[in-house]
Amino acid sequence: MSSANEAAVGAPRGFLAPYAEIFAIPRAWRFSVAGILGRMPMSMYGLGTVLLISAGTGRYGIAGSVAAAGSLGGAVCAPQLARIVDRVGQHRVLLPVSLLFSLCVVGLVAAVELRAPDWTLFVCGTIGGATMPQTGPMSRARWSMLLAGSPRLHTAFSLESVADELCFVIGPAAVTVLATQVHPAAGLTCATLLCLAGSLWFSAQRSTEPPVVGPPPVAADAASDEPGARLAAPGLVVLVPVFLFLGSMFVTVDLSTVDFAARSGHKPLAGFILGCYALGSGTGGLWYGARNWRAPAWQRLAVTLSLTVAGVCTFWAMTNLAVLTVVIFLCGMTIAPSLIAGYSLLESTARPGRATEAMSWLSTGISVGVACGATAVGFILDAFGPRWGYAYAAASGLTAAAIYLAGLRKVAAGQFQQDGPGALA
Repeated sequence: MSSANEAAVGAPRGFLAPYAEIFAIPRAWRFSVAGILGRMPMSMYGLGTVLLISAGTGRYGIAGSVAAAGSLGGAVCAPQLARIVDRVGQHRVLLPVSLLFSLCVVGLVAAVELRAPDWTLFVCGTIGGATMPQTGPMSRARWSMLLAGSPRLHTAFSLESVADELCFVIGPAAVTVLATQVHPAAGLTCATLLCLAGSLWFSAQRSTEPPVVGPPPVAADAASDEPGARLAAPGLVVLVPVFLFLGSMFVTVDLSTVDFAARSGHKPLAGFILGCYALGSGTGGLWYGARNWRAPAWQRLAVTLSLTVAGVCTFWAMTNLAVLTVVIFLCGMTIAPSLIAGYSLLESTARPGRATEAMSWLSTGISVGVACGATAVGFILDAFGPRWGYAYAAASGLTAAAIYLAGLRKVAAGQFQQDGPGALA
């Protein structure tokens, strides 16, 4: 790390001082803000697609199917695009991808307005989801380069996780208001404009872009018999299924809360309650990122993940919405720390030149989990109600915790080999 950056990450002087220190790095705030704008579609694209197609065709089934196809396209292609980013550079990939994503959204809107055949909706929706710019992992990769070896790296990752929470609080509300009060295509159009502006701004900042590292030697990977030797990071074999079940848990909590509020006669309060969940996560993330931790990331993830799941296991017993709101805020405070610890763990163990790809796999795991969980819990809520939905969320969380704890020795060994004895995460 350069001397300028070392000066920027001195001793903390208060709760927000660590965040001020990382933003004191020249041009750091620019790529961070641009990355937030560029990732807005991740919380707006699926819902905007449903609102657009259902309003234009009156068919919720086809609308949901197109949105699911877009999610599947993103889950399949995001890690592959991230691998290309690591090999050729962020700006070389982000520029064409963001333009193609924008063209697909334009095509989707036109197909709905012109009453085009259903297959055109699927083509545009799937390619749009597959080419959605992933500025979150790219932004984390830039922080990894700027703060390599610094205890402030987990502060930067905390900031990015809080930014993700902010996107998921603002995005769905904004796209719903625009699509219902302005025009069915307004929400998706707004998301696309934010994405394009953020991606172009992000790409233009070449001075903070990580250097390109050539492809890893194939022979070395092929010769290794160790499980996961060809993965971007050894811990992915454990963390991807963990984050998949976490994604299932998150969406199940969301949908069960909406159903709980609706059956209680206060459906509009569901948004407020889920907002408290996200607020708790953001608050916990900011507090977590402002502290220096001596425990390695694999230990911190074990603690925060266990606390997160333990909190969700209490939701089925909530007697009313008021109690649920208080409990859900408190339980939410461990979510962002869990995500931060997961990204920190992968950053510290990623193979040379594959950090963006490694971190993209976690986002993919969550996305697949959300898609699977939303499908399963829908049937559960229809048949048994929200308390069984919360029970399913608890089961998903317990599965995630069990997988992680079972693979803890493997994850810890991977970080030990990367950082050496006594290394701090």
